[in-house]
Amino acid sequence: MAQLKATRSKVDIEDKVLQRVLQVTLRPGDDRGSGVPLYLEQLAAELLSEDKPTVLSRDSIERVFMQRLSTIYAGYDPPFSYLVGCYRRALEEARKAQIMKDKIILAEILDALQQVKELAVSYAVLVLAHAEDINFPQPPEPSLSPNMQFLALILGDLSPNMGYDTFASSGSTLPPGFLDDLINRFENEPEGLKNVFEQLFKDLQGSVMKISPLGPFQGYLRALGMLVSHSSLALVLVHHPMWNPRGNHVNGRVLEVSSILGPFFHISVIPDHPVFGNGEPNVGQQCFSEASTRRTSDLTSSYALIRTVMQQLYDGLYDVILKLLKTAEAREKVLQYLADVIQKNANRVQIQANPFTTASNGMFVSLSAVMLKLCDPFLDESLSKKGKIEASYVLRKGRLDFSGLTAILATSEEVAKWVDSHTYGQSHGLYEAQQLHEHEELRHLQAEEASTSTVNNPQSYLPGPAASKPADHSNFSFICECFFLTARVLNLGLIKALLDFKTLVQDLSRHKESLVALKAMRGNGAPEELERDISQAEALVERLSQDRLCYDAQLLKDVNLLQQGLDFYRLMVVWLAGLVGGFRLPLPSICPMEFACMPEHFVEDPMELLLFASRIPKALDTVNLDEFMSFIVMFMGSPLHVRNPYLRAKMVEVLNAWMPSKSPSAVMALLFEKHHLALQYLVPNLLKLYVDIEFTGSHTQFYDKFNIRHNIAELLEYLWLVPSHHDAWKKIAIMEEKGSYLKFLNLLINDSIFLLDESLKKIPELKAMEAEIENSDEWNQRPPQERQERVHHFHQQEHVVRIDMTLANEDVKMLQYTSAEITAPFLLPEMVERIASMLNYFLFQLVGPQRKALRVKEPEKYEFRPKELLSQIVDIYVHLDRGDAHQSFANAISSDGRSYREELFAEAAVVLRQIGGLPEKTIQEFEQLGVKAKAAATEAKDTEALLGEIPEEFLDPIQYTLMKDPVILPSSKTTVDLSTIQRHLLSDQTDPFNRSVLTSDMLIPDVELKARIDEYLLSRQRSTHHSSNSILLTKSLSQICKCAMKMIL
Repeated sequence: MAQLKATRSKVDIEDKVLQRVLQVTLRPGDDRGSGVPLYLEQLAAELLSEDKPTVLSRDSIERVFMQRLSTIYAGYDPPFSYLVGCYRRALEEARKAQIMKDKIILAEILDALQQVKELAVSYAVLVLAHAEDINFPQPPEPSLSPNMQFLALILGDLSPNMGYDTFASSGSTLPPGFLDDLINRFENEPEGLKNVFEQLFKDLQGSVMKISPLGPFQGYLRALGMLVSHSSLALVLVHHPMWNPRGNHVNGRVLEVSSILGPFFHISVIPDHPVFGNGEPNVGQQCFSEASTRRTSDLTSSYALIRTVMQQLYDGLYDVILKLLKTAEAREKVLQYLADVIQKNANRVQIQANPFTTASNGMFVSLSAVMLKLCDPFLDESLSKKGKIEASYVLRKGRLDFSGLTAILATSEEVAKWVDSHTYGQSHGLYEAQQLHEHEELRHLQAEEASTSTVNNPQSYLPGPAASKPADHSNFSFICECFFLTARVLNLGLIKALLDFKTLVQDLSRHKESLVALKAMRGNGAPEELERDISQAEALVERLSQDRLCYDAQLLKDVNLLQQGLDFYRLMVVWLAGLVGGFRLPLPSICPMEFACMPEHFVEDPMELLLFASRIPKALDTVNLDEFMSFIVMFMGSPLHVRNPYLRAKMVEVLNAWMPSKSPSAVMALLFEKHHLALQYLVPNLLKLYVDIEFTGSHTQFYDKFNIRHNIAELLEYLWLVPSHHDAWKKIAIMEEKGSYLKFLNLLINDSIFLLDESLKKIPELKAMEAEIENSDEWNQRPPQERQERVHHFHQQEHVVRIDMTLANEDVKMLQYTSAEITAPFLLPEMVERIASMLNYFLFQLVGPQRKALRVKEPEKYEFRPKELLSQIVDIYVHLDRGDAHQSFANAISSDGRSYREELFAEAAVVLRQIGGLPEKTIQEFEQLGVKAKAAATEAKDTEALLGEIPEEFLDPIQYTLMKDPVILPSSKTTVDLSTIQRHLLSDQTDPFNRSVLTSDMLIPDVELKARIDEYLLSRQRSTHHSSNSILLTKSLSQICKCAMKMIL
């Protein structure tokens, strides 16, 4: 009897536990009320017919599942959700059962619960993979299909607030262990696993297609990361038909829209083309609408929010890519996908890239962030892994094709020829040894992450040995592949986005000016459509303002992203320098082909990012700039290693932004004043680049050179005040007095003449236009369109004059401070007349009879400071006179027939005393120079009179003056004066008569003609000596006659 009671107790316990787990009963009357078990009448009848008790037991569990799943019961969970619920409740009952004292019953209950879990998983596989093949009816609503239920539960598990509350009755998350058991159950059904999870990945992709960063993307992304943490699912993903779509129709945009990961990478704040959009909610409208009226605190809050959600996106994407790379069998597919994204978007570098064939900035900025995270393990302070980066990766056609990219120095033909003559493959034995060493190292690094999470230890991504022999392009280490993939992604992504942002800012500024011009047309006679045009212009300015702030939020406000990029580019410049022997000067006279063949953007991209980061507070605070400084100093003055002059000019632009007066960083002064290469080579290379930039090969080279030289001039002005650089400057002036330094001075004077002349000519025009606009009676009578055009032209001219004067002021200032200590080059025969003519011309403009035309109301707005300019001009006069031991400067001043006027010196002295621009001593020296010049002019006239008619063969054919040192030009056989041709060669190394190449060492002294000229001068001197007595007698008689006439009168 006792035994029977015990048996009933065990049966009853098992029945009650299974009722709670399976949510069914076999006893009528127990299914009343809400939430009570479902009565399975058919199964109960079958058991009665079999003379079995109508209780739930291990023997009836599978029959319960069969009947429960064979019918849709209103008000109860749909099949898949029901199975997951059974699994969850089995876990809960197993936990509760641990308090049972009867261990025998406990064991049997636990066995029954385990059976429930196993059967729940098995039937879940059937429902997911074979729902159409088995007699398990499904709800008609698509949202209640097994796959959608599965996705909803996964998302609910990772993000409870995703909005999937349909199955709240059985829990909205996957129970622990269910997914693992499900995947293991699929081991015998690989095709079923593929079908189920391919659809799941496709559903995840579709779910984020129209989501913005302010939308709930996090749950979908975490779900993706959780799924690919299972190696079998990672393989399903990378073999998915839409993992890396193929076909002739596939371009960069198709990859972004159609590939599984594309829509995840597309999530971005950066505006995309309106056809594709940025998803909802609209970030621009929600965060930055009417930005001009928003409080600073509101903008700051929006920036912080965007920075947070974008970091979540970057971390999630990195986690997915990382897990895929750690799955050895998937790694090759991942790398190929990244390579294809790069190759299909190669045209993104174009200024106006086609948005319908190339992916968005948003995708590539996110990809840039992910790739930088992957590179983090080998961006340590010592860059210990740089030896694993092989230049042959670029030269061998492999996963990436670099052949269409412009090289640093070599032409495409030179690259192809050199590559063909070299073999970059390795022998099989060497390859195997290298791979073995690599895999041992990777295993060691992976072991270090065993106790830490994947995200917190980025070294964990380093892959282990591949399962099968890699393809040819896999000969390179993962570090090597990752380095070059990242370099290309940054070029197409972060750098391109920054350049587009720069263009956007310029467009916004232009449209704001247009809006101001339109509003200025309001008034009498305004066209009817004016208000419509103003409204359209205001809407455009508002949209562009939102776009600007969106770019700003994701790019410039993310200092961490910029610093990661600079860490990567630090490795880039160190590695590139290693190709030419490291950071040392002088560079090899013949550029190594490995360096010459590297893509030009490997050099340009670091400069672009440095330039942007230099303008952002704190962006450079944690960045080691020593290697960047070394790289810039080494290559900016070497056209034999970096062909593109604009690229070398960008290096100067970076240095200009680093000047202590412009940079917020406190370490910049030390960088300039203590860096060993900079102290020795910075000034010489700046002066060399100043000369090299004269001819860039571009159709805009004439105007480009002024802006580039302005950056150089600002930098040189700062360096002149640094004692060590000051000394280096004076040293190069002595060493290259008749070489590169003379060329530099010649171009400096050329620029000063052109810029000042252009500005001073336009100022009277601006003055006239100002008066025209101020005459309101006549001005208002003009048609609005004409007024708009005139105002636009006026502002354009103002802008031109302001720029030209800014550049001219810098050039004149440089002449001023350098001439105070370096005078010898200015006084050379080929230079002294040019500097004297320049000074005379501008002295004439500033104090001559036409100076009143330069008086405008607000000269400062044009950067025109006539008092300061006059002081600088006079300063230069005095400096050169102090260094002139042979009076060649005074002679050159007086020989200038165009602008020299003896009275100008006295007039300038009067003005200087009035304005107090210079010390009295300097003014007096300037007056004395005027006296010297006047005496020299008188002497020159007497000499000219005494020389008489000079034979034409003795005259220089260019200047038409008496030759002092005649030389023959080897090509044209023309004889010219040495000083004349040397002056010409400073700017143009060609024969002026036939344009053939000509250098100073090719000149041939015309000894015979020189002797004849000397003989002619001697003969004129003798003739003068013989006639001197008669001249004196004539003068005496003349004086006697004058005295007699006075007495008569």
